[in-house]
Amino acid sequence: MIIGPRAAGIKVCEHTFVSRQATILHADLDAFFASVEQRDDPRLRGRPVIVGTGVVLAASYEAKAYGVRTAMGARLARSLCPHAVVVPPRMSAYSEASKAVFQVFDDTTPLVEGLSIDEAFLDVRGMERSFGSPVEIATRLRCNVLERVGLPITVGVARTKFLAKVASGVAKPDGLLVVAPDRELEFLHPLEVERLWGVGPVTAGKLHERGITRVGQVASLPESALVGMLGRASGRHLHALAHNLDPRPVQRRKRRGSIGSQRARGRGRWSVADVDADVVALVDRVTRRMRAAKRVGRTVVLRLRFADYTRATRSHTLPQATASTETILSAARALAAASLPMLEQRGLTLVGISVSNLYDADAVQLALPLHGDQDALDLALDDVRRRFGSTSVTRAVLVGRDRGFEMPMLPD
Repeated sequence: MIIGPRAAGIKVCEHTFVSRQATILHADLDAFFASVEQRDDPRLRGRPVIVGTGVVLAASYEAKAYGVRTAMGARLARSLCPHAVVVPPRMSAYSEASKAVFQVFDDTTPLVEGLSIDEAFLDVRGMERSFGSPVEIATRLRCNVLERVGLPITVGVARTKFLAKVASGVAKPDGLLVVAPDRELEFLHPLEVERLWGVGPVTAGKLHERGITRVGQVASLPESALVGMLGRASGRHLHALAHNLDPRPVQRRKRRGSIGSQRARGRGRWSVADVDADVVALVDRVTRRMRAAKRVGRTVVLRLRFADYTRATRSHTLPQATASTETILSAARALAAASLPMLEQRGLTLVGISVSNLYDADAVQLALPLHGDQDALDLALDDVRRRFGSTSVTRAVLVGRDRGFEMPMLPD
């Protein structure tokens, strides 16, 4: 058991195994959006909080105790927890909090691999002499996040990335769990199979049908049996994880291979004008992110999800890499127009736009003729939206329309 700074409000998990060889930390903010709301409004602390008025984007642990879950419809969430406080999302506040937390990560170790805006792997190998044991570093990290950002964070520490992430999940909320190499399987095997990466509802159902509910049962099966049950890729993957075989090192995140955004439409009625408005809003969002990251791209991708939950992808590769809103919008509109007959037959529940085949803007020679006026307009609009908000200047086709949420992302 690790003795932590309880005076700072940090809860320490009671089931802690200690080893200096466990040097990979998985740090995960607890109920991130809801925690930011509780931090910024003292009246919400200790109360069930739901972020999102249509779909639950986040729920505090007080709300989760009543069965409220992320991505749940707001009506169902309110029926489960009628006394919950429902607040609209504040994406700019979450983005600022994420930046502050990642600054704490970077101050802790130079080797940080961000997974999303609220979680990351940190490698603290070789830092014992100067900064203390991994347990001491993890404890200090949690204190620093609480003191500097005002948010609770859970940390799992283990020899592998997989087990560190499992440990943080077990330790939530606001916990610290360190798994020593000589206790790994003792810790892992009693856990539910759902703790294994890649085990979603479908895979879990296949395992449960055969009476397999614990990781130890998966580990006891030959790899060939799992392959026959789940397929080659999934079977080999789960066999390795059940024995904690995960050789992946922590490495700084590579630049994105694509930049995209999507809009869920639900199962309601839609029109051609609705689809066009979604495409316009998504292209505006994607190209603004590209210019902020100083990236240009060649392949425009349209992603669609139909009423039967099947999906389709259509793409077009431009002759030159660009971040021009008008150029990419023209390609995206053409893809959407070509897909309309399919949408009319199968319905539409989600639209996504992404741009791939990305390059650094400074490394790409501009093609002639140069469209300076359009580039200047894009940059001017970016500056206005950065200073006054993304809706401060908008296209006429988007006036009065719900454009969905613009989720914060890790920097590229």
